[in-house]
Order: sequence, then structure tokens, then C-alpha cells
Amino acid sequence: MSDQPTERDQVHLDQHLVLIGMTGSGKSSVGQLCARRIGAEFVDADEFLERLTGTTVRSLFELEGEAGFRRREHEVLAELVQRDPPIVLASGGGVVLAEDNRALLRSGRCRVVWLRIEPDALEQRVRNREHRPLLDDDPAGALQAMWTERAPLYHEVADAIVSVENRTIAEVVEAVLR
Repeated sequence: MSDQPTERDQVHLDQHLVLIGMTGSGKSSVGQLCARRIGAEFVDADEFLERLTGTTVRSLFELEGEAGFRRREHEVLAELVQRDPPIVLASGGGVVLAEDNRALLRSGRCRVVWLRIEPDALEQRVRNREHRPLLDDDPAGALQAMWTERAPLYHEVADAIVSVENRTIAEVVEAVLR
């Protein structure tokens, strides 16, 4: 599969394609390839926030706490879903925690795809990644707690659910773009 857009792939998105899911589920990798395939702009919400603030997600957590980070995350989501033309967006893993964000995701401006992966499979993917402050002390326990809290919220806003376990990135991209 080529990651360059073909005439067949070039489509006009009438909604933003928003990828949601747990940290480490592949939202950025899959989103970049989806955007290339369909000729749309790709935005990683966390990277956008880091450029906007001039600091890292980890530093924002340390300086402002999780509440401050979540407030900024909402501001970024609200700005990005107003863009025209629509984009491919890799959201932060916890974007669904705020009702305001879930309302934005359900607003009709977004097609939301949940990249689903179980916590035990995630632990191997996220081990030793420094930019995930919520996983510092007990990654396995933190992932399980996040999953328990977030899975129903991902399900609530998802227009489609794509399992990423035992699939290549190319296979996940194909499933997302169906």
C-alpha cells in the first residue's frame, strides 16, 4: 500500500476525521497515514498544544496539574474542529473525559473512530515513553484504571470502532478509511 494519495483516495472530507483511544493506541501514526492517503491535513492535538504553549505536555501537567491541562486540551479541540476544510485529528487519550469535549465530538462536525486496544497490549507499547505523565508510577495499574474510566466514554462518542490488536498500521488505516 502506498502512503501517497491516489486519485481514488483524494476525497473531500465533509467532517473532521478524529481518532480517539488510549495513549499508545496508534492515533498519530494511523492519522498521519490516513491524512496522506486522502490528501487532508493531519494534526496531533498534543503536538499542537505543545507548539501553542511552547512547552511539553509533561511540563503542563507539572505546572498546571491535570485540570489545567484538560482546560487547554478543550480549547485546542474547540479550535481544531472549527477548521475548514476538515482535518484528520489525533486526539489526546483523555479528551473524552470532559463532557464539553464529548459534545464537540458528537456535534456533527466530526467522524470519530475509536482505535481500540486492551490495556495489557498497551503496556508493552507505552513502556519507557517519557511524555506520558499519568503512567509514571504504575503503568499497568494506570492503564487499567484509565481503560475502566474511558472505554465507556470512547464508545459513547465513536461512530466506528477499529481494533488495532494484531493488525499492521496499514490494516488499521484501511479499516479507518472504510
